[in-house]
Amino acid sequence: MTDWLTYAAYRVGAGLVGVLPEFVIRRLGELGGRLSWIWAKGRRDMAVRHMRRVLGPNADHKAAARAMFGAYGRYWAETFWFRPRRVPSVRRHVSITGEEHLSNAKAEGRSIVVALPHLGNWEMAATVADIVDVRVTAVAEALANQRVLEWFLTYRSSLKIDVILAGNGSATMRGLLAALKDGQLIALVSDRDLTTSGIQVKFFGEETLLPGGPAALALRTNAVLLPVAVYFKDRRGHEVVIKGPIESTVEGSRDDRIADMTQQLATEFEELIRHRPTQWHLVQPNWPSDHEFVAERESDL
Repeated sequence: MTDWLTYAAYRVGAGLVGVLPEFVIRRLGELGGRLSWIWAKGRRDMAVRHMRRVLGPNADHKAAARAMFGAYGRYWAETFWFRPRRVPSVRRHVSITGEEHLSNAKAEGRSIVVALPHLGNWEMAATVADIVDVRVTAVAEALANQRVLEWFLTYRSSLKIDVILAGNGSATMRGLLAALKDGQLIALVSDRDLTTSGIQVKFFGEETLLPGGPAALALRTNAVLLPVAVYFKDRRGHEVVIKGPIESTVEGSRDDRIADMTQQLATEFEELIRHRPTQWHLVQPNWPSDHEFVAERESDL
């Protein structure tokens, strides 16, 4: 019953938001995100920690974190508002920098793996697939609520995004390999490791784990690995930035090359995030010291 009510709430919310003009839902989303700052203490503290990492010790980290919450609210508002009939209008307001990297890969007959951080509205990464006329396959976390999951899958399908659910181990990798073989573009949000088997990298000054999947896929299939960010424009639309290909710079084993490429990816993510830091809405623990901070806070309760 609870699952059904949750699903119904999502659908009612989407229905109400869907009748509003785009500029209204953007502002409402930003406002809602900023209001959530009041009660989301755990995520609020983590957002402040992450902004300190990105901006350095002398910035106003709380103000930046509040703006991050606003960006996250805009992301959800756009998700609720989006409809398949709005695809042409939305895509007319997407600008793309670095599209030659996609065209070059296509001209070379190589598959494409895109790696993204949690910036702006990363769902709009599907826009880049229009340049090379392919569908996008992405990996998403499975949700406990099957109705909500099916709704999100339908939403992503309307953006020409096919989804493979994470958590199935080798089955997930087989699905991605099959999609690459079929000529699809793989898009992976890769600035947070959801397992304990990621690759050790230095990311914003502290060692942590990032997924090795993007590099592993690229090496296994001779695909081009491209770091990509999708930013909100100040008003309407989105800006997609595609960086140049990441290639292994070391000799050695496959594991050595994966580690090298994943570190390069972390460095590129740092640059992409610093370009619009308050749009980086990653509010979960992402470094060992984050987990220590959470543990200490919980022990004081």
